[in-house]
Amino acid sequence: MRIVIASDHAALALKAALVDYVRELGHDITDLGPHDESSVDYPDYGYKLATAIADGDAERGIALCGSGIGISIAVNRNTAARAALVSEPLSAQLAREHNDANVIAMGARLIGIEMAKACVDRFLSTEFGGDRHQRRVDKLSNPQNAKESA
Repeated sequence: MRIVIASDHAALALKAALVDYVRELGHDITDLGPHDESSVDYPDYGYKLATAIADGDAERGIALCGSGIGISIAVNRNTAARAALVSEPLSAQLAREHNDANVIAMGARLIGIEMAKACVDRFLSTEFGGDRHQRRVDKLSNPQNAKESA
């Protein structure tokens, strides 16, 4: 599988560990940066990752910042991206099964490397459940088609 990964400066060490781990799992991974500890703005890297997903450069993405919150908001500005902020493997699994998440976001200041690896493993190994979930995923990608529920 083709994976893209991006972070801000706060998540540089976690990103490096996950790049190695994803390669060990046998996937193709592209590091979209940053590549040093200079202060950067997470929206720039979130948008870059979302664009790679939207353009078909990768099937899945891993977005990292200090909390995971800011970069997940940035990624989700692109309707082709469905980023889920996760902190343990079950959330990563459910994000794939129910929401067809194509990006996971994690906070480097909130999650350890081994837990992050477990989340990535579950995210990459879980398939979308389809069926009743497809209608909802279609609405996530096309908000103008969403109806108000009574």
